[in-house]
Amino acid sequence: MFARTLSLFLATAALAACVSTPRQVAQPRPAPAPARVQPVPPPLAPRATNVVPQGLRDELAQLWRSFPGKTGIAVRRIDGDWVVGHRGGELFPQQSVSKLWVTMAVLEKVDRGELSLDTEVTITPEDLTLFHQPLAARVAREGTVRETVRTLINEALTASDNSANDALLRTAGGPGVVNDFLRRKGLSSIRFGPGERLLQSGIAGVEWRQSLSAGRAFQAARERVPLDRRRSLLSAYVADPIDGASPEGIVNALARLARGELLSQNSTRLMLDTLGRTRSGPNRLKAGVPAGWQFLHKTGTGQDLPPVSTGYNDVGIMTAPDGTRYAVAVMLGETTAGIPARMQLMQAVSRAVGRWHQR
Repeated sequence: MFARTLSLFLATAALAACVSTPRQVAQPRPAPAPARVQPVPPPLAPRATNVVPQGLRDELAQLWRSFPGKTGIAVRRIDGDWVVGHRGGELFPQQSVSKLWVTMAVLEKVDRGELSLDTEVTITPEDLTLFHQPLAARVAREGTVRETVRTLINEALTASDNSANDALLRTAGGPGVVNDFLRRKGLSSIRFGPGERLLQSGIAGVEWRQSLSAGRAFQAARERVPLDRRRSLLSAYVADPIDGASPEGIVNALARLARGELLSQNSTRLMLDTLGRTRSGPNRLKAGVPAGWQFLHKTGTGQDLPPVSTGYNDVGIMTAPDGTRYAVAVMLGETTAGIPARMQLMQAVSRAVGRWHQR
């Protein structure tokens, strides 16, 4: 019985040994889902600090072509490296734009310690000049007026007072000092003339004498000059102005002033702050500057001999809300266009600068 049982057991074991036990086949792991790749945005294009916006170039060209007379326009991006305009390298009459260089020459002397902003300057009837000179009314009342250099700078720039400017010119040391300042600073294509009295009398063919500073005495003397002579002298002045400057020369100088390259930090700030309070020419460049922008400027206005007007100018610095700065100059050497049309041209130029900013 035992042997039978043992035999059955052994047979069963042998049979089991002949049957393969099924192997567990490893199932392949599913491939991981590809990671979602975030698209890399293209890098922001850098501001084109050295490329003139084509739209601005085209718009200025159209404005220049459509305006009658000898017109100069220049726009420089101060914080970049481009300038655009028309007749930008030619000399135009500056007229009161030249007050900029008188003030800078004075402020350089302040920087050197040769003058103080509190230095007092005496103005008497013998120091008066012609045309726009609000200071003359005080001299007429008081006989002698004493004003500080600081006050004279303010009146020369913000009110374009000719007598205040001539007092500064005398204090600086005369026209030679101003021209020397321009030369040393490398302000090319800018001339400074002989001062208001000799400049204006020379243009008109009038021999200067101090009595012409009173009232309308100069205008009366000018009217006695033969018309042909006046026309000849005025044309010669426009063609080769003794106080000439090019639009590009002026915007380059304004750019260097704004960057602090011409004067000390304090004098630069004083100059720019004062130009920001200019009261003359509110309907020239200033009227086209976009809302939210800052603007500072200096105007110039020359003599008329109908139907021609000469030396009608405005130059300044526009600052966008993002801090980008542009120096702008519009100079009308001579034109038969009326004052509203001249103002509209200037407004269109400053408006175009704002329109094409960052486009």
